[in-house]
Amino acid sequence: MRDEFARKLFAGPCDFFWGASRIDNLPPQSLREVAIVGRSNVGKSSLINALTGRKTAARVSQTPGRTRELNFFNLGGKLILVDLPGYGYAKASKTLAMDWQTLAFSYMSGRATLVRVLVLIDSRRGVMATDLAVMELLDRAAVSYELVLTKTDELKPAQVESVAAATAAEGRKHTACLAETAATSAQSGFGIDLLQSQLAALADR
Repeated sequence: MRDEFARKLFAGPCDFFWGASRIDNLPPQSLREVAIVGRSNVGKSSLINALTGRKTAARVSQTPGRTRELNFFNLGGKLILVDLPGYGYAKASKTLAMDWQTLAFSYMSGRATLVRVLVLIDSRRGVMATDLAVMELLDRAAVSYELVLTKTDELKPAQVESVAAATAAEGRKHTACLAETAATSAQSGFGIDLLQSQLAALADR
């Protein structure tokens, strides 16, 4: 049965209210926050739009790395969704870009109102080295996170099951990773209801 609170929460207002390009320019802490992170072009903005039933809540770009700010969205005065810049390797070395670590990780490791991080994984590629680096950072900071597969509509059902199992197995190796792995498609809507219910359980009632 569909979670009625979740349905109303995500059908209600979802307003962008703050963009922060520096760690000293974050909004005042108030409601609980859920941060959404992932490699550039993994589908963060598309997932936010699918969750909220809007086409333009978060701007979708075909250019990887276009999001440079932490973008804060107020979900009906009950929960805040935070769209973080996409991460990737620095051009000069196989390490996470320093500017991403400085901004995004500083936020995730020091924000008292942050209750969950969704680490998005492109289901067509599985967990990659940059994803592992972020997961290890979150482990060290003891920040609770869930792995969320995106773009599952581009795979066959058996392939989705296989990558979900492999992703969950990787997650079990990490101390701060939740046991449950979500599989979603912003395009088809697959898994969106379940993820809405999970997030609604974290909201203020």
